Amino acid sequence: MARVAIVGGGIAGLSAAYELTQRKIPFILYEASTRLGGIIETTREEGFVMECGPDGWVSEKPWARELCIELGLEEDLIPSNDTERVTYVLRDGTLHAIPSGMRMMVPTDLEALRESKLFSPSAIAAYEQEPQRAQELKDYAESHMAEDESVASFVRRHFGEEVTRTIAAPLLAGVFGGDVERLSAQSVMPQFLAMERTHGSLILGLRERSRPDAKAIFTTLRSGLGTLIDAMTSALPEESIRLQSCVDKIEREGDFWKICAGDASETFDAIFLATPVHRTRSLLASVDAEAAQLLAIGASSAVIVGFGFNAEQAKSFSVPQGFGFLVPPGEEGSDLLAATFSDQKYAGRVPEDGRALRAFFGGNAGERLQGESDGWLIALAKKQLGDVLGCELPDAALTIVRRWPLSLPQYEVGHADRMRRLNERLNVLPGLTLLGNAYRGVGLPDLIRDGREAARQIS
Repeated sequence: MARVAIVGGGIAGLSAAYELTQRKIPFILYEASTRLGGIIETTREEGFVMECGPDGWVSEKPWARELCIELGLEEDLIPSNDTERVTYVLRDGTLHAIPSGMRMMVPTDLEALRESKLFSPSAIAAYEQEPQRAQELKDYAESHMAEDESVASFVRRHFGEEVTRTIAAPLLAGVFGGDVERLSAQSVMPQFLAMERTHGSLILGLRERSRPDAKAIFTTLRSGLGTLIDAMTSALPEESIRLQSCVDKIEREGDFWKICAGDASETFDAIFLATPVHRTRSLLASVDAEAAQLLAIGASSAVIVGFGFNAEQAKSFSVPQGFGFLVPPGEEGSDLLAATFSDQKYAGRVPEDGRALRAFFGGNAGERLQGESDGWLIALAKKQLGDVLGCELPDAALTIVRRWPLSLPQYEVGHADRMRRLNERLNVLPGLTLLGNAYRGVGLPDLIRDGREAARQIS
């Protein structure tokens, strides 16, 4: 029976370990830190449920929900409060609501768009004209089907420059932490490219797909995503987990893989590298230089600062109805990329009458702020959140600070072709699988799907 090494205990590596356990395939999971779960971590204190990394997943992707049900967590699944779902964009220091009926930067309700103060009359006119250009856009898509392009180029073609800067840039930066001028449309928004090829107009394509009984946009666990990590970890054999075990080198020895961690080494039939992409590249350099070069993928860093305010503290400020706000690149006076009004996005995040806010710094600011102290980051987040909300935030009952360096790989133009060439190299390295958010998707469901599928392939 195959013996497998898993290097990296984030959600992808952990999902692979869980599936191997179900199939009774022996493995060793190496994790350099003191805990499993990677950037998924939940702090529970004084009635607050505070996420230190992602706070949920996109509901339409089924793999995270399926795993939760399998683990007996079905009763803990909760949807986002979509009756409260308003997201704002900070523009010239003022919050403007994204019009209802928007799917990312594509509207389904033009009347709501016309009433919005987020867009100028010329941007609204560009939206109104897009369905009339359906055949032109479809013809373009068909004649350029084999080409990749930037997200910015794709959005400009449909809706113009203002829409690209005002809404597409902060939305995509919030997910990928990247620059829309460099992000690959083919890899980041394949569903919209498919709509363009079929309908030409994204507005017409989205209207056809819309259903009145659609699921909530997001799903999470009532007790926090850390519960998923705990449940998966509990299902693994203790002797298979090695925490604080940093893999320094991997080698190919005949038909086997050799893992070197500290002073010890072991051989395996197969190896799953579920490390951050820069670490994977370093480990592969001595095995296959060409594969390692194809992993020269940029990644951005993030800083999250979360505040939990009890009932007394929450009396001193107010928050508009909604899930939070986005900040377009270049907004003067703000280092924020986004903020979440956590207690309004999901139920059960705070004690009675409490509030929970999370500040997210990414892109250039996320990188620049990595070395700052917790106290400095807390002060910065309080000041910039307070500026947006028009108040001075009080000291919070609970505060968390997390730095996630190089945690968001950039799917730049040409990413799909790069992955194709990487797979060709991996085909000559039998037993080696790469897992993580640098390859086939960044969301929790994508990583769970990939980890479990890799384990099934081994079996």
